Amino acid sequence: MALYAYRGRSGGAVVSGEIEANDRPTAVTQLRARGVVATSVQERTAKPVGIKKIGGKVKDRDMAIYTRQFSTMVDAGLPIAQCLSILSEQSDSKALRDVTGKIAREVEGGSTLAESFRKYPKVFNDLFTNMLQVGESGGVLDVVLQRLSGYIEKAAKLKSKVKGAMVYPVTIISVAVLVIVFMMIFVIPTFAKMFQGLGADLPLPTKIVMFLSEFTQRYILVMVGVGAGVIYGIKRYYNTDQGSNIIDAFLLKVPVVGMLIRKVAVARFTRTLGTLISSGVPILEGLLITARSAGNRVVERTVMQARTAVTSGRTLSEPLKGSTVFPPMVVHTTSTTTRSTPRSRRSRPCSSPS
Repeated sequence: MALYAYRGRSGGAVVSGEIEANDRPTAVTQLRARGVVATSVQERTAKPVGIKKIGGKVKDRDMAIYTRQFSTMVDAGLPIAQCLSILSEQSDSKALRDVTGKIAREVEGGSTLAESFRKYPKVFNDLFTNMLQVGESGGVLDVVLQRLSGYIEKAAKLKSKVKGAMVYPVTIISVAVLVIVFMMIFVIPTFAKMFQGLGADLPLPTKIVMFLSEFTQRYILVMVGVGAGVIYGIKRYYNTDQGSNIIDAFLLKVPVVGMLIRKVAVARFTRTLGTLISSGVPILEGLLITARSAGNRVVERTVMQARTAVTSGRTLSEPLKGSTVFPPMVVHTTSTTTRSTPRSRRSRPCSSPS
């Protein structure tokens, strides 16, 4: 029997732990019998604790270049171990260099490519490792790597565009706040002294501005501390299951910001799921990976509901239609594609590239 590490939900709470089973489906069945809805079930390796500490944050640009170079070398016919050795020497990211060097030694020692990459979840996510597994087992690793590199490059461009779109409003708001604080501390007091010297009865709006100026001068440090404390508290609350659900649902309702988040989530959903299915990943596994990479709990919950619907024999479009996240075009396109796809292809990976 193998040891599996799992993560899931039970009674609304996030739970995690380990379970022994003959294989992964058996482990999922045993967890379901315990009342645990598993979101991740991975086989434990010989050195789980030490391995997970290896690696770190890798930039999207570095990962895109890494995958493209890997794809090019595999397509040129170089041995996998040699490809990994070259990547471990020329990558700009130190984390990628260190991890790839270890993976190269493991592959030379007889480990499979997917198993070796899966030992470093901080660097390579489920999407990456599952697609490697499909490509390796189906003999189409070069095709899968090409699709994966294209996906990562497009995802990096989308992320860059979102950041670029947010630069202008964030800059305007920051400058406006700084200007207001400067006026309250240095400009308004000068006018306040002048008005007091006149001895005239001031209008109510002027009195309010003078009061705010005096309050800002006295308690500016307290205001900064309270603001930092509120931000820290929101971040801590967001790390909880209830907090992330509430905040993500609120963000989707915020004007402009909500529309941007929704469009990014839909683009990420369609691109991720399309890449996985076209590479041969079963639709249930693809929906699970897509849900975990959604970046928004509301979207994640919707995708998991779609996965449950597919498991029970319903179509993928039904739960998407009832959500407020996915637009009608995506729902109708998914419905049409699902009806035109034979059921046998929805549940098993492809053995050759399309």
